[in-house]
Amino acid sequence: MIASPDSAHLRTALALGRQALGTTWPNQAVGCVIVAADGRVAGRGVTGIGGRPHAEVQALTEAGDRAAGGTAYVTLEPCAHDGATPSCARLLAEAALARVVIGTHDPDPRTNGAGTALLAAAGVTVTSGLHEDEAKRLHAGHLRRVASGRPQVTLKLAASLDGRIATSTGASQWLTGQLARRHGHLLRARHDAILVGAGTATRDDPELTCRLPGLGDRSPVRVVVIGAESPLPSGRLLSTLGSSPVWLLATARRRPDTTELEAAGAEIIDVAADASGRPSLEQALRTLAARGVTSVLVEGGQTVATALLRNRLVDTLVWYSADAVVGSDGLAAVGELARTALSETRDFRTVRARRLGPDHVRFLERAT
Repeated sequence: MIASPDSAHLRTALALGRQALGTTWPNQAVGCVIVAADGRVAGRGVTGIGGRPHAEVQALTEAGDRAAGGTAYVTLEPCAHDGATPSCARLLAEAALARVVIGTHDPDPRTNGAGTALLAAAGVTVTSGLHEDEAKRLHAGHLRRVASGRPQVTLKLAASLDGRIATSTGASQWLTGQLARRHGHLLRARHDAILVGAGTATRDDPELTCRLPGLGDRSPVRVVVIGAESPLPSGRLLSTLGSSPVWLLATARRRPDTTELEAAGAEIIDVAADASGRPSLEQALRTLAARGVTSVLVEGGQTVATALLRNRLVDTLVWYSADAVVGSDGLAAVGELARTALSETRDFRTVRARRLGPDHVRFLERAT
């Protein structure tokens, strides 16, 4: 089946937006394509690094006078608020476009239909909802932050067939093969931040950077949750501070001595405590959102993964499965969740799956 021109052009805009994931926060990774009245593509744009310039601005600049009478395809409703520069909705209207096709509306109170209304008032025909599921998936971080006050959370787990992430001796490198590990690095590049617990940071001594060729500058902010009794991270995390920042989340009342870490360049951020006195993961996520972070990749370990699942703070689960059996004496990927009814266990649904060399990966989204 041949896709309609509207469908094809919006899919191109979605692809442009996906290329910028992880680089545009605190703004959204928007893609925009402008097609002239003669049906030829006149301009393309994607949100710039750090959120500026906006995708629509870039596409309009490239299109120039050819935008008049044409159609703009935008993955997210154009912003309606004027700031240092005019709103994107106003710029599109002033370009005398005939139509604007939008993937999904922007619930940000500063826009929330106002962008569409501004365009319509200027005589521009607005079509919305085309490929909306894909657009919502692209902008999941922004939508989650507006709706819930926290970033979109992706939990990444690599486990054996029987759900173990390490042997009884703690050996875990490498459970999955090289292709699966490279895919994990791609996930890092597509997220604003990566989060681990202090145990993982000290036991595994990870860099938590993206080390794929050509994507070395796409490493996320590295976030470590530390408690009063937690071992403090050192090693590779601190020796690679030039690659991306390191943020340590701790409670103000039970913060360990972080003088040396701060001197090395790590930033200590106070968060509220949970009932046990440890940093509250929900409050930690809200703190990250307040700093502009829209998406967080969680790489473990078991304690953090279990706490997030128990509190239903995981939006997407990426599960790598190796063709290996470790046994019940190995470390389980997930600890106790205190769920007694099967009806409480259906948190996720598989949206796609693929093979990565000898391993399999499943992508699951929250079902409830």
